[in-house]
Amino acid sequence: MKVCVIQPEYSFEENELDERERDLLKLLDECEEGTDIIVLPEYSDALADVKGKKGFYDASEKYSDLIVEKARETAVRCNSIVFVNVGFKTDRGIRNTTYAIDRKGNIVGRYFKAHPAPSEVKKDFEGGHELDVSYSYEPKRPYILEIEGLRFAFLTCYDFYFYENFARIALESPDIIIGCALQRTDTHEALSIINRFLCYQTNAYLIRASVSLGQLSETCGCSMVVSPEGKEILNMKNTVGIGACEIDPKVKFYKAAGYMGIKKAHFEYTEEGRRPWLYRNGGASVVLDDFLKGYPRICAHRGFNAVAPENSMPAFGAAVAAGADEIEFDLWSTKDGVIVSCHDDMLERISTGTGKIYEKTYDELLSLDFGVKGGKKFQGLKIAKFEDILKRFAGRVIMNIHVKIWDYGFEDDKIDEIVSLVKQYDCYKHVYFMTANDEIHFKLKEKYPDISRCVGWDGNRDPMKMVTRAINTGANKIQFFKPFYDKKSIDAAREKGIICNLFGVDDPLEARKCVQMGIDTILTDDFLSVYNQVEDLLYERKRT
Repeated sequence: MKVCVIQPEYSFEENELDERERDLLKLLDECEEGTDIIVLPEYSDALADVKGKKGFYDASEKYSDLIVEKARETAVRCNSIVFVNVGFKTDRGIRNTTYAIDRKGNIVGRYFKAHPAPSEVKKDFEGGHELDVSYSYEPKRPYILEIEGLRFAFLTCYDFYFYENFARIALESPDIIIGCALQRTDTHEALSIINRFLCYQTNAYLIRASVSLGQLSETCGCSMVVSPEGKEILNMKNTVGIGACEIDPKVKFYKAAGYMGIKKAHFEYTEEGRRPWLYRNGGASVVLDDFLKGYPRICAHRGFNAVAPENSMPAFGAAVAAGADEIEFDLWSTKDGVIVSCHDDMLERISTGTGKIYEKTYDELLSLDFGVKGGKKFQGLKIAKFEDILKRFAGRVIMNIHVKIWDYGFEDDKIDEIVSLVKQYDCYKHVYFMTANDEIHFKLKEKYPDISRCVGWDGNRDPMKMVTRAINTGANKIQFFKPFYDKKSIDAAREKGIICNLFGVDDPLEARKCVQMGIDTILTDDFLSVYNQVEDLLYERKRT
């Protein structure tokens, strides 16, 4: 089977777009009849560094249909299967799309880039292209397109960096992976490593097309063909033009599965021993993170504590099962330094113990019953460690974590230990820390600037003071304490891009009014009643 990649010249000068597009059309005219597969680079309709949303959308409007039509003509003329990446217009905007065109010129498939790059997601005012990436927030299996008995998988540019996805693609048994790319900052050596690794992992051929940044450039380019064994059959480096070679897509690579083992594909060997629970959350059970999940939200305060004891694993599980966007819980440190979840500093109300929780060792707390006061059916329930909560629910829900030892100014604030656990369980973007201690906010901002923080109520009855504190500490959220909030303070916070939580709303109708007033997240002790009342307001969410 004869395959070819087209590598046109790319320009960082926006005014050279028309010339670059004319060059690409000429290269399509040079494709030889009898070529079985032709692959073009990413954004074949924008072969120059177009600026902002308008520049990108204008380029796509001008050239997308033209390039696709030319690719269809080429498919017929050369009797080829052609893959071309351009912008595809939807009612939400433009999508990064790879078209598959059969030998008769019919469009037989479209692949939407699974991992939109940050520049594609960002809004125009942020310097991005503001593409339609709405499709990328729902779980789905890898896109596989079967043409003439061959199974094609797809990666586009940024997709090549998500190596965990390689193993998932391998399970679909692809014969050929189509790669439309730019990757303008990667060296030739890096691109070779990534692409060879991909093929070795998936037991498939890669046909990858990119653009040239000039013959002397050591970055970008590298339109190539790689075998399942991980060997480069073709690598154009930064040569402008057409590269062609022969492949047999049914040839696979098998190796001994361990020393003296039977021969298997590399991914089959690794699948036998895969232990994903050791290092990653995974799959459809992972919800959108705190920065992507929209607002408004309903947060189950101390878990779904209307049906199970507060700050307990059953309460958290009930909230997640009922569909809570967030759960809130409190953290203390025991006398011997174990981080546990409990609201009160005193034990009497919530357990069979007495005294202060932080004056007890963890073993002493384990001897107490933290369930029986919630009813006989919860008798014997043990206190939950922070790590227990992360083990069970990391990535499954947003966690509003109220660290009580920070509020109380404990000498050992355990910031590094708490953040380390969050990182260990791969939910850095699924949590935010809430505290009324502004000194802690400044520490977190300095040490962990990427983690989300929420300013808590410090006893001041003027809600505008909370807004000022959030601005001064650089926190992205505030948690108003009922009844100390008003429309003025909500509007002032939101004007600065600060998310507004409100604690203490259990009346469903009141919750509805609060959401309509502009509150982003309602914290409630009666999750389902409140959720059912405001459910219709949750459909059209905004993302921060």
